[in-house]
Amino acid sequence: MRGACTVSSRGDVHPPTGPAAVPPALDPLAAVRADGDPRTDVYLTGTVFLDIIFTGLDSAPVRGTESWARGMGSSPGGIANMATALARLGLRTSLAAAFGDDKYGEYCWEALEQGEGIDLSLSRTVPGWHSPVTVSMAYEGERTMVSHGHEAPPPDFVFDGKHAPGCPPPSRACVASLVPGRREGWLGCAAGRGSRLFADVGWDDSGRWDPADLADLEHCEAFLPNAEEAMRYMRTDCPRAAARKLADLVPLAVVTLGSEGAYAVDGRTGETAEVPAIAVQELDPTGAGDVFVAGFVTGTLAGWPLAERLAFAGLSAALSVQEFGGSLSAPGWAEIAAWWQQVRTYEAGAPGALRRQYAFLDEVLPAAYRLAPLARAVPTLGFRRPA
Repeated sequence: MRGACTVSSRGDVHPPTGPAAVPPALDPLAAVRADGDPRTDVYLTGTVFLDIIFTGLDSAPVRGTESWARGMGSSPGGIANMATALARLGLRTSLAAAFGDDKYGEYCWEALEQGEGIDLSLSRTVPGWHSPVTVSMAYEGERTMVSHGHEAPPPDFVFDGKHAPGCPPPSRACVASLVPGRREGWLGCAAGRGSRLFADVGWDDSGRWDPADLADLEHCEAFLPNAEEAMRYMRTDCPRAAARKLADLVPLAVVTLGSEGAYAVDGRTGETAEVPAIAVQELDPTGAGDVFVAGFVTGTLAGWPLAERLAFAGLSAALSVQEFGGSLSAPGWAEIAAWWQQVRTYEAGAPGALRRQYAFLDEVLPAAYRLAPLARAVPTLGFRRPA
């Protein structure tokens, strides 16, 4: 059973397995937890896609020709990217979403609930609705996506009146993706219950880029757009200037700068921070923005200084682009610990620069922290287990 709906069992669909199926050994919020705290650290709602990712393309596909990709992976996508990234960093994550009543939906549900330990008690399977699908093609450091899906069922059909997304349960934080010009009623309710709200925004297809379309920022603690989005909304050609102007609309403005790193302004204190990007060999950028937000939320809830939150978010995103897929590329503490050990032992380039920037990890990571690798995107769906 999934909520109020019956789901058929298909023996040929199996989620990724591995240590992500058990709670992470490191709790980044252990020092701040207290009796009476909400059971949920972070609540999210949105659309779950099945992502199929092609990498290793030499160039963009050309009309009338066939292109072959050297790599392929499949994983839950959409809002699942953010939920998985948060859960892998040890936050108790709750997701309210509609899942398709098909093989893709079952795979995504099991990968998130059983594979990642995400609470799906507020999610529902919708009979007769098939899962949205996105094909992502990575080449030349960028990606092109093609998506297909039928109109999502209305929330009042999917969710009962006692549950999300009408008003989410108490949680330390909520993460929302703002839609230009559309108000999300649940954000005000969540803020009223004491949740700290973090938001990003999608591309404005209308081309208006009107700051008035971001009215829901009044409920938010932090806003994390990319440089292009920030500059368009703030009518400036400098992302840092855009961040400073955004800090008049929201307490904390964080602008990602792509290969240059990220820049943040705290409008309450006037504090600013900037960190450079970490150079890595990029395989697939899908979901890197979601992983960045997850890292920043983790550091914020743990009470870290602004520069450390920004650095940790950038590190999380950098590690994610070295793997296939949006959700299952997200790093866990084992990957972070392995990277930090490598930096302390073998750092090349500017001696000591990364060691100084990330010295705070010595206090976050237990000595000799080790965990087997996490589940990753699978080449295809439908493999049967060996007899």
